[in-house]
Amino acid sequence: MIKIWGRNTSVNVQKVMWTVGELDLPHERIDIGGPFGKNNEPAYLAMNPNGLVPTLQEDGFLLWESNSIVRYLAAKYGAGKLEPSDLRARAHANSWMDWQLTVAHPPLTPVFWGLVRTPPEKRDHAAIEAGKAKTIAVMKILDAQLAHRSSSVPCSSNTCWRFPSCECTPAKRGSEQYRQHRLRCREVQPPSL
Repeated sequence: MIKIWGRNTSVNVQKVMWTVGELDLPHERIDIGGPFGKNNEPAYLAMNPNGLVPTLQEDGFLLWESNSIVRYLAAKYGAGKLEPSDLRARAHANSWMDWQLTVAHPPLTPVFWGLVRTPPEKRDHAAIEAGKAKTIAVMKILDAQLAHRSSSVPCSSNTCWRFPSCECTPAKRGSEQYRQHRLRCREVQPPSL
């Protein structure tokens, strides 16, 4: 069985758990890090020398770094569904995963930490405002790229790479709108890249 080491309040653990959920994989998540501690103890450091979360453990195999774990799970359990089977489509998906990690996430971090994890009286409002401005700038990159995408780009069978505008978002699943969208996605041929 797959074990995911990491607390559920970590955004990096959450992206792995979303993948596990999309693939409906049997798993066990073990609280570690943050208020649970134990991530700097020798036993955990032997699995993940960075002492960060998440770490995946599966049949003696260990893997850390959230995007690496997502890619591994998608390739092993979701090939052609969660992971595009077309090499170029997969490369684009990987590019956006890396963009999230290297471009979108860094300016958002001071905003999140400043507003969510810092008491109001200790907030650095200048850092929060600078982070907000940078976040808006990078989201404009994403908006511009999504604007160039055809509404006829098909979804994968379990999730939609056009998130969040697509009817395939988890919040919309089960609705008639979602069912009709899934039917349309099956009829549309993938665009040539």
